[in-house]
Amino acid sequence: MSQILRRNSRINFIYRSLRPVVINATKLNYSVLSGRNQWNHYGNLRYRQNQLFDNNLLLKNNPANFRNYGMLVGRILRGALKLRYLLLGGAVGGTVTLNSKYEQWKEGLPDMKWLNEVFPDNDQWQKFSNSVIGITESLKNSIELDPKLKKLGEDKLIEWRNWFDSRLDNAIEATEIETQLENAENLGADLVQKSKVIAKEMSYEEHKRKNQILQKQIDQLQTEIMNVQIKYQKELEKLEKENRDLRQQYLLTKTNRKMISSKKIKKSLIDMYSEVLDELSGYDSSYSTADHLPRVVVVGDQSSGKTSVLESIAQARIFPRGSGEMMTRAPVKVTLSEGPYHVAAFRDSNREFDLTKESDLAELRREVEIRMRNSVRGGKTVSNEVISMTVKGPGLQRMVLVDLPGIISTQTVDMAADTKDSITMMTKHYMSNPNAIILCIQDGSVDAERSAVTDLVANCDPLGKRTIFVMTKVDMAESLADPDRIRRILSGKLFPMKALGYFAVVTGRGRKDDSIDTIRDYEENFFKNSKLFQSGVTMSHQCTSRNLSLAVADRFWKMVRETIEQQADAFKATRFNLETEWKNNFPRIRESGRDELYEKARGEVLDEVVNLSQISSKKWEELLNKKLWEKISNYVFENIYLPAAQSGSQNSFNTMVDIKLRQWAEEVLPSKSVETGWETLQDEFANLIEKAKKNPDHDDIFDHLKSAVIDEAMRRHSWEDKAMDMLRVIQLNTLEDRNVHDKQEWDQAVKFLESSVKDKLLHTEQTIAEMFGPTTTQKWLHWRSPTEDQRKRRHVKDELDKILNSDKKHPPTLSYDELTTVRKNLQRSNIEVETDYIRETWYPIYRKHFLNHALSRAYDLRKAYYLYTQQNENFEINCSDVVLFWRIQQVIKVTANALRQQIINREARRVDKEIKEVLDEFADDEDKKVQLLTGKRVTLAEELIRVRHIQEKLEEFINALNTEK
Repeated sequence: MSQILRRNSRINFIYRSLRPVVINATKLNYSVLSGRNQWNHYGNLRYRQNQLFDNNLLLKNNPANFRNYGMLVGRILRGALKLRYLLLGGAVGGTVTLNSKYEQWKEGLPDMKWLNEVFPDNDQWQKFSNSVIGITESLKNSIELDPKLKKLGEDKLIEWRNWFDSRLDNAIEATEIETQLENAENLGADLVQKSKVIAKEMSYEEHKRKNQILQKQIDQLQTEIMNVQIKYQKELEKLEKENRDLRQQYLLTKTNRKMISSKKIKKSLIDMYSEVLDELSGYDSSYSTADHLPRVVVVGDQSSGKTSVLESIAQARIFPRGSGEMMTRAPVKVTLSEGPYHVAAFRDSNREFDLTKESDLAELRREVEIRMRNSVRGGKTVSNEVISMTVKGPGLQRMVLVDLPGIISTQTVDMAADTKDSITMMTKHYMSNPNAIILCIQDGSVDAERSAVTDLVANCDPLGKRTIFVMTKVDMAESLADPDRIRRILSGKLFPMKALGYFAVVTGRGRKDDSIDTIRDYEENFFKNSKLFQSGVTMSHQCTSRNLSLAVADRFWKMVRETIEQQADAFKATRFNLETEWKNNFPRIRESGRDELYEKARGEVLDEVVNLSQISSKKWEELLNKKLWEKISNYVFENIYLPAAQSGSQNSFNTMVDIKLRQWAEEVLPSKSVETGWETLQDEFANLIEKAKKNPDHDDIFDHLKSAVIDEAMRRHSWEDKAMDMLRVIQLNTLEDRNVHDKQEWDQAVKFLESSVKDKLLHTEQTIAEMFGPTTTQKWLHWRSPTEDQRKRRHVKDELDKILNSDKKHPPTLSYDELTTVRKNLQRSNIEVETDYIRETWYPIYRKHFLNHALSRAYDLRKAYYLYTQQNENFEINCSDVVLFWRIQQVIKVTANALRQQIINREARRVDKEIKEVLDEFADDEDKKVQLLTGKRVTLAEELIRVRHIQEKLEEFINALNTEK
C-alpha cells in the first residue's frame, strides 16, 4: 500500500514538472498559426513594396502619369508578379515569425537536466518495472485487498497513464515542430537569397522597356476614351440641336397662339428673376435689408478674357473689344433666357437686335460702348451705373451674369486718380454678396503670380463654396506653361484660393471677326488634339465653354432655390417696419413716390400757365407801363431832359430833345422794351405761384420743384428777334408827333411830369441825406451824429447854397472863380478840400435845385393847355417840359400795347411750351427729381413703394418657381 502511495506522489510530481512544457507547447501551436498569418501579411507588404518600386520607375520616366496611370500599372504588375511575391513574401515572413516564436518558447521552458538524475535510464526502468510486477504478483497471492480499493487504484492508474501518454505525445509533437521550424528557417534564408538574385536580374532597361509597353497601352486607352467622349459630345450636340429646333417651333406656335387670342405672353422664370434684380439695383435701405439674391459675378484681371467667356455662354459676340484698352467701364447685367429667336435688347429700350445678323451685332456693340461712355461722368474712368440687357435664344442656359471692369495693377495717365481703387471696391461689393456665384477668370497665357484677382476672391470666399475657377487662353498656355503647373492650377493646388470647380476654356484665336461658331469649333479641335487632355492634365468635364455654362447654370439655380425664400421674408419684415413708421408720421396722407408727386406738381405748374393767359389786357398794360418807365426813367432824366433843360433856350431844348429822342429810340429803347416785356412776364408768373402758396390746400413739398422749373424755362426763353424791329418802327413813328392833341392828354402828361420829377427829387434828397448826414431833428430824436466827412460836406454845402441863392438861374456847372471862392472861404474855417470834392458836393445840390424849379413849372402848366393851343409868335410860353414827357408817355403806351399783344399772342404760348419741355426733361432725370423733391415724407414713401414692389415681384417669382418644380 505504501508503494502505491509513493508511486502516486511520484506521478504527481512528474505531472507538475511537465505542465509548463505542455502549456508552452500549446502556445507554440497558436504561434505557428499566427506565424502563418504574419507570413502572408509580410508577403503582401513585400508585394506592395515591389509594386511601389516599379511605379516609381515608371514615374521617373514620365512624371505626368503619376495620378492617372499608377493604378493601371499596379494592376498589370500585380497580375504578373502575384505568385512570385506571394511565395517569396510568405516564406520569408513565415520563417522570421517561426524563428522568433521558437526562441521565445525555448526560453520559456524550465531547466529539465535534473530529470536525468531523478529518472532512471531504460535498463533501470525495465528492472524497476519487473520488480514492481513481481511485487504485485506476490501481493496478489499474499494479501487480499478490498475489492473497492482495488478497483479505485486500477481506475486511477488508467487515468494517470492516459494523461501521461497524452502529455508525452504533446512533447513529441513539440519536438517535431522544432524540426519544422529549423527547416522553415533554412527555406526562408534560401528564398531571401533567391529574391535578391531576382531583383538584381531585373535591370533598369527591362523596367524601361516594360514601362514603354505600358505607356503605349495607356495612350491607346486614352485615345479610345477621347474618341468615345468626342463621339458622345457630337451625339449630344446633335440631340441638343434637334431639341432647340423643336423648342423653337413650340415657342413660335405658343407665341402665335397667344397673339391670336390677344393675351399677354407670360414672362419666363429668368425674366421675372431679372426684373427683381433690376428693382434691387441701387436699392438702399436704412433697415439693413441688403440685396443678397444670387447672380453670377464675372471677375478677373483686365484683358484676361472675362467678356469673351460671357460671350461664349451667351453664344454671341455682344460686347465691344479693343487691344489692351479698358472696354468694360461699367457693370453690365446680362440676363440669359430661352426663346425662339436669338435676339438681345436693353432694359430701357423696345428695340431688339438680331444676333444672327452681323449688322445688328455691330450696332449692339456700338450701343453698349456709347452707354458705357455716357455712364462715366465727372472725369471718372469707371461707373457704378448698371447697364441691363437681355439675351434670348434657343438652348441658352437661364441665368443672370454681371460683367465687371477688369482688375488693374497700374493706372495710366489718361485714367482718373481713383480708377484702381474704384474697380477694386466695385468688385468687392459685388463679391461680398454671400449668395453671389463668383466666376473667377484667370489668363492662362501669363504667370499666375501676376494676377491680383485670386487674392480678392480668396478673401471674399475663403472656403470656395461659391467660386468657379476658369482658365482662359489654354491654347496659348499649352506652349508656354509647364503641364504639371497647369495640372496643379486646375486641381486647385497652386493657389490658396478654393473653388467648387475648375474649368479650362478657349475663347478665341485672337481674331476680332471670328464668330461664336468658329470659336467653338476651334475650341473643340484644340481639346481633341491637345496633349494636356490626352495626357490627363485636364479631365473631360473640365473642358469647353459648354460644360462651364452647364455647371454655372446648375449652381445658379441651386443657389436661387436655397436663398429666395429668405430674401422674401427679409423684405416682408422691412415692409412692415416702413408701413408702421409711415402711419406714425403721416397718418392722413397717402404714400406717394417721387414719380406720382412729380406728376401732381406738373399739373399744378401747367395750371398756373393757364392762369397766366387769364390776366386781362388792362392789367398787362399797367404792369408793362410801370416796368418800362422804371427801366428808362434814369436815361430820360440824365441823358435827355436835364441836358436839354440846361441848354438855355426853348429852341435849343427842342432841337436837343429831338436829336436825343431819335438816337434813344434807335439804339436803346427797343432792347429795353423787350427786356421789360420778358421781366414782366416772369414776375407775373412768379406772382401767380406765390398766390397759389396762400391757398389752404397748398402742398409746400412742390415749391422747390416749381421754382426750379419756372427759372429754367425763363432762362431758356428769348423774345422773338423780329419783335424788336417792329417795336423800333412803332416807337420812331410815335416820337415824331410833337403836338398834344387834347386836354386829357395834356393833363396826363403834366401829371406824368409831376410824378416823375417828384420821384427823382425824392431819390435826390435821399442821396443828399446820405452825403450830409442827419438833420438837427434827427440828431435829437434818433441820437444820430454825422461823420467827419459829413461835417466837411455840410460846410461845403453852406457855401454852395450861397451861390445858388444869389443866382436862381445858375448854370449846372461851377466856374473856376466860384470854386476858388468856395475853397478860400472854407480855408478861413480851417477846412481844406479839393476841387473835385466841391464838384461832387455840388452835383446833388444843383440837381435838387433844378428839380424844385421843374416841379414848380409843372404846377404852373396844369392849366396852360389853352395857352399852349393859342400861343403865337408874340406870346411865348415854355411848355417844352410837358411836351417832352407827353411824347415819352405816348411811346410808353404804344410800346406797352405792343408788348401786351406779343405776350398774349406769342410769348405766353412759347413759355407754356418751354415749361412743358423742362417738365419732360426733369421727368426723365431721376437725379433732378431726387434733388428737387426732398424731405422725409418723400424718401419714406419712395422706400416703402419700392420695398412693396420688390416683395410683390419676389412672391410672383417664388410662385412661378414652385410651379416649375
